[in-house]
Amino acid sequence: MIRKHIITCSGMLGLLLTAKLFIFSTPADFDTFLNISLVPQKSEITVEPYFNTLRFADESLPLGDQRIKTRMNASLRAHSYQKLQTSKLHKQAEKWFPVIEPILKKYGVPADFKYMPLVESGLKSGTSPKGASGYWQFMPQTARDFGLRVNSEMDERQNMKRSTVAAAKYLKSLYREFGSWTLAAAAYNIGEGSLKRQINKQNQDNYFKMKLNRETASYVYKLISMKEIIENPTRHGYTSRVSRLLAKNANSDEENFPFEAKKTLKSPQILRN
Repeated sequence: MIRKHIITCSGMLGLLLTAKLFIFSTPADFDTFLNISLVPQKSEITVEPYFNTLRFADESLPLGDQRIKTRMNASLRAHSYQKLQTSKLHKQAEKWFPVIEPILKKYGVPADFKYMPLVESGLKSGTSPKGASGYWQFMPQTARDFGLRVNSEMDERQNMKRSTVAAAKYLKSLYREFGSWTLAAAAYNIGEGSLKRQINKQNQDNYFKMKLNRETASYVYKLISMKEIIENPTRHGYTSRVSRLLAKNANSDEENFPFEAKKTLKSPQILRN
């Protein structure tokens, strides 16, 4: 009986030794395979072809970044007809783009910046609680710096042509400073000094990869979204009656857009999408 027990133990010990030898002789790549198979794998981020078409001033969205994709989707949804329930932006674009586009072209500013006053003010003349005013929402001193008269008697921020000329000059100066149109747009929103500090602090000069305050972080996404709903309205739920609104008549009647600036009016509701 004792002998049988010794044999049994001996057999078990032999099996254990054999198993241990097998484990130590297992190829490393097999071990790696076992480890990998036990760990849940992250699915690869896919980029729909649609996102390859989204750009602002010929600067594309960085592809393969889920955070950027999520922000872009959220902004597009916020500008869809389902959310806004109005075609007023399209009507304003149809009215004012023929005036804005030739001025931007003259000063070498990409045509996509015509969407900026739609985001800033809904292309309506008025004054915000912070003091920004006009179609391009200029602060008083910035407006003066770029040639607009702003005083108790006259406020040229309310004049479409003159304020667009000032905006074009300002944007061109921001582009020379930052070397990127998306950064120029961000600087227009947050101020060049603040943007410079963030670039130096983060050691990053790609707008889409920077961490900025909520308003500025969403600003270029809003511009892209505005461009999308104007140029591809039916894709975002607007009726087929809202046609693609690209300026066809740059020779608008001069009497409809006088250079004489109007006195500052009490602000209508500023549209903030």
